[in-house]
Amino acid sequence: MDRKRMEALGKKRSVIRELFEYGNKRKAEIGAENVFDFSIGNPNVPTPKAVSAELSRLVSEGDPVAVHGYTSAPGSAAARSAVANDLNRRFGTSFGPEHLYLTCGAAASLTISLSALVEDGDEVIIFAPYFPEYKVFIETAGGKPVAVPCRETDFQIDFDRLESALNEKTAAVIINSPNNPSGAILSEESILRLSEVLSEAERRFGKRIFLVSDEPYREIVYSGEKVPFVTKYYRDTVVCYSYSKSLSLPGERIGYILVSPEIDGWEDIYAAVCGAGRALGYVCAPAIFQHMLPACAGLTPDLSLYSENRDLLYGALTEMGFSAVHPDGAFYLFVKSPDESAAAFSERAKKYELLLVPSDDFGVPGYIRISYCVSAEQIRRSLPAFKKLAEEYFK
Repeated sequence: MDRKRMEALGKKRSVIRELFEYGNKRKAEIGAENVFDFSIGNPNVPTPKAVSAELSRLVSEGDPVAVHGYTSAPGSAAARSAVANDLNRRFGTSFGPEHLYLTCGAAASLTISLSALVEDGDEVIIFAPYFPEYKVFIETAGGKPVAVPCRETDFQIDFDRLESALNEKTAAVIINSPNNPSGAILSEESILRLSEVLSEAERRFGKRIFLVSDEPYREIVYSGEKVPFVTKYYRDTVVCYSYSKSLSLPGERIGYILVSPEIDGWEDIYAAVCGAGRALGYVCAPAIFQHMLPACAGLTPDLSLYSENRDLLYGALTEMGFSAVHPDGAFYLFVKSPDESAAAFSERAKKYELLLVPSDDFGVPGYIRISYCVSAEQIRRSLPAFKKLAEEYFK
């Protein structure tokens, strides 16, 4: 690795983390109740009671050597079987524990997967808006990120732009649905078309192009929306998942990589995942959370609280004159900046103690991201500040 690059990454946090740390500083100075922090996607819905009960049971009744001891490097067979069974029950698939590698959350899943699939000089396509760390993960794996803007009307894939970006250097395409930061869900129509385009590109270039599906928000959807399960549409798929959002466990870091058995020679791809995990030091995800999974893999908390927050915030801001993407999933509101510079708008919002993330690092200029996984009370208390901010632009 390039030490200078690592040094630069260590000295400059992501724009999200910068705002988050600024918020911590302001809370210490003027009180947390006076800062309206919408910067980070930190779930505020309590974890399901069954999760806490199972963790308590494991600590109080379990064998402490087993509970806290090493598991197999890819994860315990019981935990991987529980995940496979949950997926098979919900999506009509036929996965086994041998297709799963347990990780420290989605970031580890993506880092491992890209290191397993990407060779030096390969290109990896990401759809803008995208999670900013994708670029860091791809470049660390030796690849080159290639951003393809989505259609701004609905944030579905712009297939003309995608087809122009695909070439003989393309090793993988990353999708994130529901999307951070827009909250958009890729429709089944989009996934079907994506599968056709990638399959045709594989034939044209005579190589495999992997679809890496980043799915930490898969369960957070509204109004009966469905998230297509991508392995059922495209053969060369690797799924990266985290329970951080679906079980409200963001600080505990437990997730998985699923290597689709539909991939020709999937055993070799799985071996590459295991090898990348070994090389990066990502072996044996936190044991107690592995042992929790057999009892809790299919659970979710009360997600209606996010839906209520979305409706409250979206309704209030659009009434004030702001324009926003109506999110069908995740817990972010992507709002069009009334200032030509989203960064300038974000800075002006600080005057009212509103912490809003500018969109430039997401690969799309002119928006701000509002994370509404906060208390409804914070949203209500923030509305006068939003109103004052709106009055500066919509007079």
